[in-house]
Amino acid sequence: MRFPLAFAAFASPALGHTIFTNLWVNGVSQGALNGIRYPTYDGPITDVTSNSVICNGDPNPLVTPYSKTVINVPAGATIQHEWHHTLTSQFGSDSADPIDPSHLGPVIVYLAKVPDATQTSVTGLGWFKIAEWGLENGVWGTQQLWNLKGKFPATIPSCIPPGNYFLRAEIIALHAASSYPGAQLYMECAQINVTGGGSTVPATVSFPGAYHPTDPGITFNLYNPPPKSYTVPGPPVFSCSGGSGSSSSTSSSTSTSSSTKTTSSTTTTTSTTTKSTTTTTTSTTTSSASGATQTKYGQWYAPS
Repeated sequence: MRFPLAFAAFASPALGHTIFTNLWVNGVSQGALNGIRYPTYDGPITDVTSNSVICNGDPNPLVTPYSKTVINVPAGATIQHEWHHTLTSQFGSDSADPIDPSHLGPVIVYLAKVPDATQTSVTGLGWFKIAEWGLENGVWGTQQLWNLKGKFPATIPSCIPPGNYFLRAEIIALHAASSYPGAQLYMECAQINVTGGGSTVPATVSFPGAYHPTDPGITFNLYNPPPKSYTVPGPPVFSCSGGSGSSSSTSSSTSTSSSTKTTSSTTTTTSTTTKSTTTTTTSTTTSSASGATQTKYGQWYAPS
């Protein structure tokens, strides 16, 4: 599915809102809102220096008390983070579900190791990126989210230590990002427990701190001229085979520099090709509900 950029100029900003509502593990739904910290309102965060950029929050109050559910996820598993326009909308019955098609931008996933995934505090954590889709072969991450009917895949690195983590799924809508604050950030955090795994401790960044108002992935002109490349904000994607990390149990150093990887556009087609770096996981398909096999996610940057 292809969405013309010109349409964005006529779209109401309210149409583009979205919420991460469900986590799938190796093709199995964990239940709507189960183990996810979510708001009652689907609005964006625009201040990248605010604590609300961590797992959402003011001006979008989170529902409390937080869920006591911690979702078990095997290291190396394929997960899907499922998005919807509102808490009650469904793909196919809402023209802005999972997100208004004019709201183009990247889809990103981070993890942060925590002592207890049900803890209240989300500040002071070290985050590492496990997946991103910016602008790949002319297709934005949000367009691919539409292609996948709101369910976007990522791979849990097989080498990270077992234990509790926050999984932070994020969409950045760039339709108003030509000046700051303009980019609309949507994020929620799921509470997970990684089983199995290894001993590699990835290098981390902080939120707030990982993004800056002047980052080219935060302040970005989506329209004039039409972009041929886009630099996804934040650190590079961690990879067990080549990512930054250590095999010791000590904490890794924190970096707040933006990723140097620039994704490029070479065609306007929405078809994608398999990248040789895509991980083989414990499931050969993602979700029967999506109707797509893992090979269709070839441009999705996930670790090995």
